[in-house]
Amino acid sequence: IGNICRSPIAEAVMGEVIIKAGLQKEWHVESAAIEGWHSGSIPDERALRVMAKHNISYTGYARILTTDDFMKFDYIFGMDRCNLAALNRMAPDNATAKVLLLGNFGLKPDDRIIEDPYYSVGEAPFEKIYQKCHIACQNFLEQARQQQIV
Repeated sequence: IGNICRSPIAEAVMGEVIIKAGLQKEWHVESAAIEGWHSGSIPDERALRVMAKHNISYTGYARILTTDDFMKFDYIFGMDRCNLAALNRMAPDNATAKVLLLGNFGLKPDDRIIEDPYYSVGEAPFEKIYQKCHIACQNFLEQARQQQIV
């Protein structure tokens, strides 16, 4: 929601998956907030520590999703059903981006929601997000490359 916890982790993980696949010239990844509470801020320290633990550097800042993003990007992901509902409300009628639940890619049905860890204590919830994003991003990219995203 604020672009400082889940989404920067997903952005960084997707970027790493794309680089490992050698597709960095073909894909561009950004993350953005649905709400502007943390605009201009770096990610939560716990998110940064988890990314660093996995040798992923992140230098981005929180920004708000714009209506132009729905035309600029092919895919926009939500982490939970509330995110999806908000994204679908925000999308202009002429949107070309597909709005998808990231957890639908490779995660078990009862594990597809990537919970917001903002009010959680410690790094463990952030590590769980990293693990879920790693699985989901790999599966998404594989399906996208095989043109299996509907």
